[in-house]
Amino acid sequence: MEQSTPTGRRSGRPPKLSREAILTAARTILAEEGPDQLSMRRLAKELSSTPMALYHHVKDKDELLLLLLESHASAFPRPELPADPRERLIAAARVLYDILAECPWIVEVLASDDLLAVSALWIVENVLDAAIAAGLTPEQAVHVYRVLWYYTAGELTVRLGRRRRRADPAGRPYRAEAFAALDPAAFPRLTSLAGDWEELTAADTRQEGLVAIVNGLLATLRP
Repeated sequence: MEQSTPTGRRSGRPPKLSREAILTAARTILAEEGPDQLSMRRLAKELSSTPMALYHHVKDKDELLLLLLESHASAFPRPELPADPRERLIAAARVLYDILAECPWIVEVLASDDLLAVSALWIVENVLDAAIAAGLTPEQAVHVYRVLWYYTAGELTVRLGRRRRRADPAGRPYRAEAFAALDPAAFPRLTSLAGDWEELTAADTRQEGLVAIVNGLLATLRP
C-alpha cells in the first residue's frame, strides 16, 4: 500500500516511465543545475529509476537534449516579421533572444555548435534572407548571423551567470572589493564610476546594442 510522504509524493513503486516524464525531469535539472549536471545516471536518480530503463525511451543524452530543444522551439509562437531587411534583422534577433531567454540553459547547449533545433531554423533563414536582401553576399549574411548569435548568447550567458552568482549564499562581493582597492591615479575612470557600476552594467541596453550592431554591420559590409 502506498503512503503519502511529508513532501506530498507517494512512497512505494515509482510511477511508470514515459518519454514525457523523462523530458519533464530533464527540464527541471537543466533549469536548476545546468547542462553539465544532466546525465542519464542523474536523470534516473531523479525518476527513481535506472539508466537502462531510460534507454528504452531515449538513445542518449544528445537525443534527450535534441528532443528538449525541438519541444521548446516548436511551442514558441512564430510572429510575422517586417518586410524591410534592416527591421527584419532586428526583429529576428529579438525573437531569438526571447526564445532563449525562457530557457537560458539552451544557450549553454547550443554553444557546442553541434546540436540545434530544426524548428528554430526559420529564424536563421530570415536573418540570412534579410541580410542578402539588404545587399550583402551570402557569405556576409552568415557573418551577420554569427555576430547576432554571439551578441545574443553573450547577453544571456552573462545574465544567467550573474543570477546564479547572486543566488549563491556563499558568494562574496569581489568586484566591489576590487573597485574599492583601486588607485584613483591609475584608474581614474573606473574609480569615478565605481559607485554606479552595478546599476550601469545591470541596465537592459540590449535593444540599443542590437540596433547599433545591425546598423554598423550593414554600413560596414555593404558596398
